[in-house]
Amino acid sequence: MPSLTRDEARRRSDLVTVTRMEVDLDLDQGPDTFHSKTRITFSCNEPGATTFVDVKPAELISLTLNGVPVDVTTLEDGRVVLEGLQADNVLECEALMAYSRDGQGLHRAVDPADGEAYVYGHLFLDAGPKVFACFDQPDLKAPYAVTVTVPEGWSVIGNGAAREVSPRRWELAETKPLATYFVTVCAGPWASVRSEHDGIPLGIHARKSLAEALEREAPQMLEVTRQSFDYYHRLFGIRYPFGEYHQVFVPEFNAGAMENPGCVTFRDTYVFRGAATRDEVLSRSNTITHEMAHMWFGDLVTMQWWNDLWLNESFAEYMAHRTCVAATEFTEAWTDSTMARKIWGYAAERSPSTHPVAGDPSVDAQTALQNFDGISYAKGAAALRQLIEHIGDDAFIAGVTAYLQEFSFGNGTLADFIAAMEKSAGTDLQEWVQAWLLTAGADVLSVDRDSGVVSRQVPQRFPADRPHTFDVAGYAADGTETFREPVAVAADATTVPALAGLDDGVLVVPNASDLTWATVTLDDPTLTALPERMAGIPDAQARAVVWVALVDGLALGQVDPRLMVRTFETSWGTEENDSILNRVALNLLGRVVPSFLPPDEQDDATRVVATTAAALLERSEPGSTRALIAARNLARTSDDEAMLRAWAAGDDRPQGLAGDSDFGWIAVRNLAGRGLVDEGFLEAARAADDTLPGRLAALQARASMPTADAKEWAWGELTTSRERSNYELNALAQGFWQGSGRELLPAYAQRYFTDVPAMREWVGEDALARVALLAYPAVVVEPAVAELSAATLRRDDLSPAVRRSMVDADSQLGEALRSRATFG
Repeated sequence: MPSLTRDEARRRSDLVTVTRMEVDLDLDQGPDTFHSKTRITFSCNEPGATTFVDVKPAELISLTLNGVPVDVTTLEDGRVVLEGLQADNVLECEALMAYSRDGQGLHRAVDPADGEAYVYGHLFLDAGPKVFACFDQPDLKAPYAVTVTVPEGWSVIGNGAAREVSPRRWELAETKPLATYFVTVCAGPWASVRSEHDGIPLGIHARKSLAEALEREAPQMLEVTRQSFDYYHRLFGIRYPFGEYHQVFVPEFNAGAMENPGCVTFRDTYVFRGAATRDEVLSRSNTITHEMAHMWFGDLVTMQWWNDLWLNESFAEYMAHRTCVAATEFTEAWTDSTMARKIWGYAAERSPSTHPVAGDPSVDAQTALQNFDGISYAKGAAALRQLIEHIGDDAFIAGVTAYLQEFSFGNGTLADFIAAMEKSAGTDLQEWVQAWLLTAGADVLSVDRDSGVVSRQVPQRFPADRPHTFDVAGYAADGTETFREPVAVAADATTVPALAGLDDGVLVVPNASDLTWATVTLDDPTLTALPERMAGIPDAQARAVVWVALVDGLALGQVDPRLMVRTFETSWGTEENDSILNRVALNLLGRVVPSFLPPDEQDDATRVVATTAAALLERSEPGSTRALIAARNLARTSDDEAMLRAWAAGDDRPQGLAGDSDFGWIAVRNLAGRGLVDEGFLEAARAADDTLPGRLAALQARASMPTADAKEWAWGELTTSRERSNYELNALAQGFWQGSGRELLPAYAQRYFTDVPAMREWVGEDALARVALLAYPAVVVEPAVAELSAATLRRDDLSPAVRRSMVDADSQLGEALRSRATFG
């Protein structure tokens, strides 16, 4: 189906104003379809004109415009043309809609733990017409009045306060004006924890089988919610405007969360059913604060078109970290951002698909979706930090508040936002906007300790005069911070007196507080000393910057991957920051070892992780985050079959993990990937944990088995089954390239380029983007794969999601090939 273009959206919004949406859904029609009735009240400023309505049904039953039937057979590509519009109009639509299995539209999932079914709406970015007829674009906002019929025993949660008006019949309070993609209905036999804060009713909800975990986890989540409401109310001076505030943890969710006003949906893996590390709780808390920031920036004021997606995501990304530091216990949130978010963003910046933070030229909605990435999030947040350094925090917050007040319940643009900032700061920001928001690319920062100069190298592909405000720190052999100098860089070379004449024994870290967006190049004396000295850097934020610099250096072919392995071996076991501890290990095992190191060195590097993890586990406080991270990494990497079998069976586990099913699956996957267990073993493990997570873990483990039969089965299930959910496809794709059967993989590397693009016929773009990235043969680091990738990208029949995922994965494959060519 064609994607709505920006020009079409502009013409329709110039013509039409939607004044009210009434939606009635009957979800008691069986497991495959539901009934949808829509009544759209709208005006037209050119009576007699023609437009179109968006609807993507299994069957379009009837459509009437101002009481006159519209021929339903004119439905084509999800659109019905509406002719002869009047000044005031009522459009009524009745349709049979299909539940989705790919996380888009109205998704239905069955929990194998108890057989209960759950339904939730995820209408981002353009899935609204799969649920109800609408004018599906972000700048045609309207109030929604929603009614829902559900099976007996179900409850309903949505954007407006819900009440059961008769048996199985629920009515949601009419909302403030919403964009179509914000509308959601969550229905099922939810377990719920309810509270109230500052006059706002609060609710946290999850599958009934997660009730025990929800009761345990809800107090912490509610505490962060209360703290965030208080902080945002103080900061913006605008109260939360959407009535009740519900957070629903739903199964098989494509994103981390979605900011539906009054009813935020989250992936339900955030309701930890087993042990959780502090950085995992931080990540969940950050997601909570992120979605709450959207209630103001994105929901109260919405972008006019998808080219200003950054207005939503950059702001929420920045505010989430700021709020965690200022209002919660997670004062280390910016360090977590460095490790978890900026690594993601810098990878996106290196890819040929990089783009400016703002001013996305995408001509249609689906193309714009592909820029929902680390640049719109992480780089945008970093740019906002630089804006604050440039104009001051008071001016920034004053500008944000003025913007929110002026455009409340409407739509805003980049120009509107910057105009508010210029007025509050009393300065012209057009050059800053051009350099930071409208030009892609990351500058490179490096130091010369002989001359005492910090250099800024501007990328030739994206020249821009980006001013940077950051700091440079130095650390002596005993770990003492010898200097920390603020630096304002507005030229290619800036003198920093503290650098001049430093001896080689001092580690030098540019951007030590991670205030700016730039590739940090560590000088040779610092790189050489890292294996012995990383652990002695006293500042966690500076250590995080160094680790990110190593990752970037690997990708750019400037750092030998063996240096990262050695630095891990000498410093990881003494790391005190949970985010660094967790993310460094994940990066090493997930990319450095399987892609950058040659095959004959990968097993030895994996043993380094296992040995280091075992030592850390031995000296960590039992039950602590450090012990949990160590145990997980030992379970991932150890070749001790007896220990792995015991842990898989629930025996002799480290303290705090006795009943942790998710931990057991780590050991099971390791055994499966080494070919040490058969399908019967995996089936028994699945039967013992017959839950959604258990079934996914079993799929991933089976796909990783190093046998020809297992690989053929997994590839067929991944690329031909039309019954698999989005999460099942992800599990199959993740497991397929893991394990010890490297000799079986090259044949499937070739098949990827024909089989995965064809999945667009039955998998939605949002889900397919993830599958295409996970299924890419990144561990088959051979020029032939790069050649196949390049040839496929020359095709003109790739969906936007597949093309973008392939471009990014191909770029990372090129980084691995360059590294191996340089360092062996």
